Amino acid sequence: MNDAPLLLHFAEDLSSASAIAEAAGFNQAVIERHRFPDGEIRLRLPVNLPARVALLRTLDNPNEKLMELMLVTRTARTLGARHVTLVAPYLAYMRQDIAFQPGEVVSQRVVGRFLAELFDAVITVDPHLHRVATLVEAVPVAQATVLSGAPLLADLIAKHYPRPLLVGPDEESAQWVAQAAARHGFEHAVCHKVRRGDCDVEIALPDTPVTSRNVVLMDDVASSGHTLTEAARLLLAAGAASVDVAVTHALFAGDAVKLIRLAGVGQIWSTDCIAHSSNAVSMSGLIAQSLLSHTT
Repeated sequence: MNDAPLLLHFAEDLSSASAIAEAAGFNQAVIERHRFPDGEIRLRLPVNLPARVALLRTLDNPNEKLMELMLVTRTARTLGARHVTLVAPYLAYMRQDIAFQPGEVVSQRVVGRFLAELFDAVITVDPHLHRVATLVEAVPVAQATVLSGAPLLADLIAKHYPRPLLVGPDEESAQWVAQAAARHGFEHAVCHKVRRGDCDVEIALPDTPVTSRNVVLMDDVASSGHTLTEAARLLLAAGAASVDVAVTHALFAGDAVKLIRLAGVGQIWSTDCIAHSSNAVSMSGLIAQSLLSHTT
């Protein structure tokens, strides 16, 4: 292995890893993985690693992947890596930043410190932060970089509609909707949401008129789809000409896409932070730029 920075990745991430490595001028290598019958995994890295290494692993379905991060990073340092960057386009366990009930685990704090013990730097996209203002507060590493898919999604929306109305399905989406709207001077608004359970939400539309408007619902993440489904149903009932969905992270658990479609949503667009059939925007260029800043 020469002294050029190296991007490590797993086989299923080959396409995105290749795009990032090419744009950043990194070498790339696949981590070999074998699963034993009892569920344990065996991993194998290249030997004689360069001083600077990045590991690409988006953290949807995160539980096993967090174990992989620990095994890979600890081993990488024994093989020559001195500076290791985590590239996690989707960063899991960020939404719970306080204990709502006595004894609850504050997963953001625990996982954030776990990652900080493994990595020197972290690059992620639109992390789900609420009461924490910056990523470095959640993941206390020397370099914590936050990218956003909102501007690129706004560029995509602009190709379809000259004057869309961007709507956030709840108050937590306000930052992404505002950022996307500012990109092209779009009008934007935010719904009010009351959540009673994982799949039980009540939505109140904003006062902004929607009659005959092309509305795009925007958020950082789509998981169960119930919030987007209820917002779309109400917008179409209020007279919207069309409702589309644009999200950074396409988790779309279970039958989420089916629910959203049944509500009358037309297009569903997402970034490629999580591989999904709705992927319409690539973050590889921005991630590559950030990697270069981490290796200079």
